[in-house]
Amino acid sequence: MARIAVIGAGMGAMATAARLAVAGHQVTVYERAATYGGAVGRYERDGFAFDTGPGLLHLPAVYRDLFVKTGKRPLETCVDMVQADPAVRHVLPRHDVDVTLPGASHGGVAAALDQAFGQGAGERWNAVLGRARDAWDATRRPLLEEPLRDGARQTLGGDPYPALRRSGLLRRRPPTLAEVADRELGGGLGELLTGLVGAYGIDPARAPGSAAVLPYMEQTFGSWYVRGGMRALATAVHERCRERKVEFVFGAEVREVLAPQGRAAGLLLADGTEVAADSVVCGIDPRLLPAASLPWPPEAVPARGEGLPSRLTLFLALRGARPAHAVHRTLVHSSGPVVTVLRPDDPTTRPDADHEAVTVSAVRGPGSSGPQEPEELLELAGKAVPGLRERLLWHEARTPADVEAATGAVGGAVPPPALAGAGGRLLYPANTTAVPGLYLAGGWAHPGGGLAHAGMTGALVAGLIVEGAEFRGSR
Repeated sequence: MARIAVIGAGMGAMATAARLAVAGHQVTVYERAATYGGAVGRYERDGFAFDTGPGLLHLPAVYRDLFVKTGKRPLETCVDMVQADPAVRHVLPRHDVDVTLPGASHGGVAAALDQAFGQGAGERWNAVLGRARDAWDATRRPLLEEPLRDGARQTLGGDPYPALRRSGLLRRRPPTLAEVADRELGGGLGELLTGLVGAYGIDPARAPGSAAVLPYMEQTFGSWYVRGGMRALATAVHERCRERKVEFVFGAEVREVLAPQGRAAGLLLADGTEVAADSVVCGIDPRLLPAASLPWPPEAVPARGEGLPSRLTLFLALRGARPAHAVHRTLVHSSGPVVTVLRPDDPTTRPDADHEAVTVSAVRGPGSSGPQEPEELLELAGKAVPGLRERLLWHEARTPADVEAATGAVGGAVPPPALAGAGGRLLYPANTTAVPGLYLAGGWAHPGGGLAHAGMTGALVAGLIVEGAEFRGSR
């Protein structure tokens, strides 16, 4: 039995801790904040409740697998998880289009797009997602399910998206996602594709065509909501850790990873306490630690959060019942980043049936146009919620600075999922480091950010610690 020290109590860190504890290790999690979950928090006021981080889960199989591998009770017995259907509504003011797409139905999506954009639009859309499926199949294991090894960065640097021949996209360089959207879809239909990718904080004009795997993933595996919000999922993972005898120490900021003999041997806490460990898992942005404490490949991610997207969020308390026809997730397309409007049909989010809680957010890259102030965000949200101004009781803004204060993420940065292509610049550092016994988990490590991807790091890091360097990923 080895002693494992985990830095941070975010979703990836807790997923790692639970798997390591099941393998028989003694695991202790050190978290600077007073609670678990990292970005997956909950804001409550006057009987209203809101998710402070992601509001939907894609690839739920990641957490189903976590619960199967760490205990007798499956995920569905620990949380009430439902698939959002309809999956998403798109409001495109520039094209005077308002279209709602069903969940888990390629035929239904095609029919809705034909009605909104004209005959043949659905066929073109499904053809693009079919090519995205080819990219998914080609990269799924090395990008998501296997440790990032020597040479993998170069292999994954090539764009696996098979652009159409005679589309004008077969050039000396692979096409960007924006070019794929323009040439293979065009107009408002192309804007749907770029908007879905842009909602992850990825710039379609700089992203490779392989970014189309994100809409493919959503349409294929669905979007899932947990009753009580995503905080309920974080609570379930935390409780599973406690069941597996993982110890949590809150209010414990880590100042340094100790490696006196060139191997990770413990932690130095902010209060001067030294903690001994046989291995250390860093589940936070490792750039928050001294450079000498944790080698960081500078080419992997911009330093100290620069160049990464951040999120501006509004919590809206509305008078009046949520309409029965309201769609859970609406994307309002604008000249800048799309605005996401979440209207969950969940009694735990509101004081009574005569009120509604709505979350509005925009993930913005550095220097991007679009909503910069809460008032601009509120104006765009009105395109998704009729009579919003008249129904508004109050609204609360959560800025990138608030995110930084709550989670420690520099600049309130929101790490997007890793992508193949772009010469490997959209990949993250490997889960192993140059210091033996020191591992990286969570959204700042391979395979990147988002609830599902962060959860995947738990399987990768636990496998590397339990099985050693020969671990090749889950089968």
